Amino acid sequence: MSECTHDCSSCGQSCSERKPESLIEKPHELSRIGKVIGVVSGKGGVGKSMVSSLMAVSLQRNEHRTAIFDADITGPSIPKAFGIREKAKGDELGLYPAESKLGTQVMSVNLLLENDTDPVVWRGPVIAGVIKQFWTDVIWHDVDYMVVDMPPGTGDVPLTVFQTIPVDGIIIVTTPQELVSMIVAKAVKMARMMNVPILGIVENMSYVECPDCGKKLHVFGESKLEEVAKQYDLPILARLPINPKLAAACDKGTIELFEGDWLDHAVAAVEAL
Repeated sequence: MSECTHDCSSCGQSCSERKPESLIEKPHELSRIGKVIGVVSGKGGVGKSMVSSLMAVSLQRNEHRTAIFDADITGPSIPKAFGIREKAKGDELGLYPAESKLGTQVMSVNLLLENDTDPVVWRGPVIAGVIKQFWTDVIWHDVDYMVVDMPPGTGDVPLTVFQTIPVDGIIIVTTPQELVSMIVAKAVKMARMMNVPILGIVENMSYVECPDCGKKLHVFGESKLEEVAKQYDLPILARLPINPKLAAACDKGTIELFEGDWLDHAVAAVEAL
């Protein structure tokens, strides 16, 4: 056996010192991207897209240039929440994300389909390829914080994102139901397997505020979030209410006009990276 040169890239031998080859892809040469934040959950229906949208808007309000990478290829909803109707454009240099009225850059598969309601009936490898192209072929212009809206679960897309994109931290979204421990556990274990830092937990649909007296009503029962957060040594970043105004803002494409400071601690955690 020849003497080790410690250059694994040019060596065909297998040894205990050999380091696994990184799968991280480089962004487009004309892109400038600061921190990348993933918004994840172990199951669907918990409001990841809502949290992703609110995080991007909140960071934008703190005078940061933001972008949303809509990685939920089969269930994209970000363009609708931001009222973006024009399609993404491209030229010989690459693809360009669409921009919201207040300047948030967005790339989503819905910006490439002829009709927003056309289904994406693709197998896993094709979806993974699109995820990579959104990173390598899209020209992201001077982004301070990129929020990646992930699909639910721990399948192909989250794995592709964690392996190919340099994610600086993730926010786990959950709900107050009994399933919370399973939801959080799946997301935590995958993130730790992939060596991705976890910034904390956001509980969505945490309560309803009475419009008359302001009392918080816990429609799903008392939250189990404190004990789960303690179990995994994670901070609770926010508790979002069930708020008809937020749902209406998403439906109307006016999420950038929302009022509320629920995500201030989550924003501070991102800014502290």
